[in-house]
This record gives sequence, C-alpha cells and structure tokens, in this order.
Amino acid sequence: MWAQIINAMIGIWLMVAPSALHYTTSGAISNYIVGPILATFALVACWEVTRVLRKVGIAIGVWLVFAPWILGYSEMLPILNDTLCGIAAIIFAFVKGEIKSNYGGGWQALWQTHTATKAKL
Repeated sequence: MWAQIINAMIGIWLMVAPSALHYTTSGAISNYIVGPILATFALVACWEVTRVLRKVGIAIGVWLVFAPWILGYSEMLPILNDTLCGIAAIIFAFVKGEIKSNYGGGWQALWQTHTATKAKL
C-alpha cells in the first residue's frame, strides 16, 4: 500500500511540476494528462481487491521515460523530471503488497465450488 501512495504522490507531482518548474513545452501537456491517471490508478490499487491495477503504473512509467523523445521535448528540466518520475513509477508499481484474503478466483473458483458440491451429494 505504501508504494501505491508514493505513486499517487508522483502523479500529483506530475500535475504540479510544469507550474513549479516553469516549463510549457509538450512535456507540460503530457504531465497534465498522465499525472491524474497515475494518481487515480495508484489510489485505487491501495485496496487489496484492486491491487492488480498497480500494473497501470508500469505502462505510465514507460511512457514517461520515452515521452521526451517521442514528443521531442526542447528543455532539459522536463526530460529529467519525466525520466526520474517514470523510473520511480515503474519501481513502485512492481511492489506487490501483502495479500490477506482471497477474492474471486474467476472461472476456476466456480469450477472448484461446483465439484465440491457434487462430491457432497
């Protein structure tokens, strides 16, 4: 859970960074879009049942690492900011967290329940 909270703070930083660091390139637009997405998915992934959504942080982190070259940032500060935030988002997205209960199970859980009921009959 702590890693997802840090990813949420990274997302909030991405929203604030263009104003705080005074850059207005395409990096600012990217940060305004990617920041809220990262923060939202990280906060939703804090709960155990939705923990798998932490993997969205990997995709966002990869985007942040490669966005300066794809979008052609002209300033060095947004390049450094996005690259460091992207690497951090990837690292914290790989932290699984403790699982205390078993939720769902998909079709396999349904099959096991059905066979267990048959065995009792």
